[in-house]
Amino acid sequence: MIDIIIDKKKIGVRENQTVLAAAKENGIKIPHLCFHPALRPSGSCKLCGVEVISTGGKQVVMLSCILKVKENLEIKTDSELVRFNREKSFNNLLQMAPDSSRIRNLAKEFDVPVTPQPNGCINCRLCIRVCNEIVKASALKMVKNKNKSRIMPELGHCIGCGTCANLCPTDIIKVNDQDSVRTISIKGEIIGQLPLEQCEGCGNMYATASFLRHVQEITHPHPDTKEHHHLCPSCIKLMSNRTLTRTFHETLVSWKNT
Repeated sequence: MIDIIIDKKKIGVRENQTVLAAAKENGIKIPHLCFHPALRPSGSCKLCGVEVISTGGKQVVMLSCILKVKENLEIKTDSELVRFNREKSFNNLLQMAPDSSRIRNLAKEFDVPVTPQPNGCINCRLCIRVCNEIVKASALKMVKNKNKSRIMPELGHCIGCGTCANLCPTDIIKVNDQDSVRTISIKGEIIGQLPLEQCEGCGNMYATASFLRHVQEITHPHPDTKEHHHLCPSCIKLMSNRTLTRTFHETLVSWKNT
């Protein structure tokens, strides 16, 4: 056994051990991802850096998964130099795997500030534009918060048409119909929750009452607007086909009788 010093605490360790292995045996936490006891260390993730004094007397950061213990080796696991390098290593990993919850949770465990997790929105504004210009519900807006832009709902404006979700190029806007209620959400944040209406033809729940009222309001003044029915697209298509068939048949009969 030999003695080393970790964070001003002297501990006895076995010779030929790595600093990381010795620290783990003594309950001292050092972050790491690429280390496994059954494999030779590679030092790929760069998270397990610790501060030591080099042979030239300079303070440097070395990877504890590779660094071997030696008598009276003094190590710091949470110095300013270590924290600087640790933050850099975490952010380098997150550039390659920005959605990795394991990396982010590990950074949180060691109080390392890291780059924000991407929310999937590319600020194309398609959802806002279609809601304002085509649907005319004005249910979404772009809000700047801490130098970042974010899509936010105008409370009470969503009619649950789902057009924003259909146009979203990154699929972060979701539509979920359950228990006769349609829920519209952006990254899990609910922007609209509205009751669904039943189709008069097939009985399926197919559109929100708010959407149907909205359609009726914006089309009512048009002179070519027909009587409104609560029919789903499938039933409308079916009935349209029947109407066309019936009209064709009536025309044929009329032609034969002339």
